[in-house]
Amino acid sequence: MGFSQIGVTGVDLATAEPGLQAWLANGFHGSMDYMAAHGLKRARPAELVPGTVSVITARMDYLPRHGPADWREAEWARLQRPHEGIISVYARGRDYHKVLRARLQKLQTRMADALGPFGHRVFTDSAPVLEAELAARSGQGWRGKHTLVLSREAGSMFFLGEIYVDMALPATAPVAAHCGSCQACITQCPTQAIVAPQRLDARRCISYLTIEHAGPIPLELRPLIGNRIYGCDDCQLACPWNKFAQRSPLPDFDERAGLSGAALTHLLAWTEGEFLRYTEGSPIRRIGHARWLRNVALALGNALRTELDAPAAQAMRAALAQRLEHPDEVVREQVGWALAQNRTN
Repeated sequence: MGFSQIGVTGVDLATAEPGLQAWLANGFHGSMDYMAAHGLKRARPAELVPGTVSVITARMDYLPRHGPADWREAEWARLQRPHEGIISVYARGRDYHKVLRARLQKLQTRMADALGPFGHRVFTDSAPVLEAELAARSGQGWRGKHTLVLSREAGSMFFLGEIYVDMALPATAPVAAHCGSCQACITQCPTQAIVAPQRLDARRCISYLTIEHAGPIPLELRPLIGNRIYGCDDCQLACPWNKFAQRSPLPDFDERAGLSGAALTHLLAWTEGEFLRYTEGSPIRRIGHARWLRNVALALGNALRTELDAPAAQAMRAALAQRLEHPDEVVREQVGWALAQNRTN
């Protein structure tokens, strides 16, 4: 069915509650109010779905089927091409929410065929669920210092999904952590968002800033974002375990034309209709056209800070000038900032 691993764990996550409370108390969730809205229900599966006694976890690798053997080196190279917009690897194909949810439902149906009807609910990054904690407890891997789940066989380039069920299933054993003294993810983070091992301040995270954050991006963080326009993979690229990352057997996560390697000037010119067409069935669509333009304009401003030839810089400024009168205030401000950038900033 395309899953890479299945695990099972119980519903007692009491030892995870203090860490969740401290993270929220520090405001590390930023404007993601939904992280706090359900209180500790996120760590209490039986409160979220009454009757739940076991959680089935699933891992699904997402590296595209086709691509360079040394995909990490190829991704690092993108960062050296300031004219190019970088979208996180996971978002270049079909929306993972749709892929995992459909396949988890099929798995549940096959279980019901064998066992008879049972109470269940399927989740894929879509509800107050401590996905990484459940994955780690069910043996999918261990929590890396970047907070993501790491597997010795697959690195961290995979999605997670869960099925809450009302029947007791034998749990799979957790695995030992294998980060040791490595600090690669902490050191590599462009904005130093990993403030301590397994402690992420989302307010500084490029993935949060380009996807979840709706307002202006803080001035001091803008130059650090570079040409990343949707998400950031740096902590994963730096992780030694991702030399074992696995390619997906599914076509769903193949890179879509237009979402990889495109020039920033081209992406900024997308009308709202073009944005909706190119991102149909993609997780990118959820940020909307205005936030997309904000991100691309920021990246163009960063490009103008680099060593460009005169024609390239002129083309970028011309593209930005076309958005100076955009109806969205955040877009207008971001375009104005970008036009003010040059290699001496």
